[in-house]
Amino acid sequence: MGEINTNVAEDETFDLSKAESILEKYKHIRGSLIPVLQAIQFEYGYLPEKVIDFVSGELNISVNEIIGVATFYAQFHLQQRGKHIIKACSGTACHVKGAKQIVEKLSEKLEVHVGDTTKDKLFTLEEVACLGACSLAPVIMVDEDVYGQLSHNTVGNVIDGIKS
Repeated sequence: MGEINTNVAEDETFDLSKAESILEKYKHIRGSLIPVLQAIQFEYGYLPEKVIDFVSGELNISVNEIIGVATFYAQFHLQQRGKHIIKACSGTACHVKGAKQIVEKLSEKLEVHVGDTTKDKLFTLEEVACLGACSLAPVIMVDEDVYGQLSHNTVGNVIDGIKS
């Protein structure tokens, strides 16, 4: 397993009160790990390392088992995510119409790799298999908004518009 980057400095005090409250509700329920992780992610926006350690101790489940569950399901995130989630489609229609160049341009403009979050915590860039908007290919989705018929020359305008 790779190291978890939670973006919490060692000397910072991490607030476990939300996790304590969640565990109070589920602590005595067998098989509650997934609902616990869902509730924690809802509260914190991701699954921080310090909270995983805390859950491990409270539920008597190894950290490795918790991380195994968290990495098996795509809904869970071990790293802090941006305010805006950008999903770049790489499905067949988008691929044929230049999705790779769109992703490269987004990566360059945001100064992140796919799967990473910008330093200002404004954007997280993800690549997905299909967004179901093939007639608009190539397509990206920012939060719930779909932007189609993009090119590597125009995709930057979408980011600029959100920033302003």
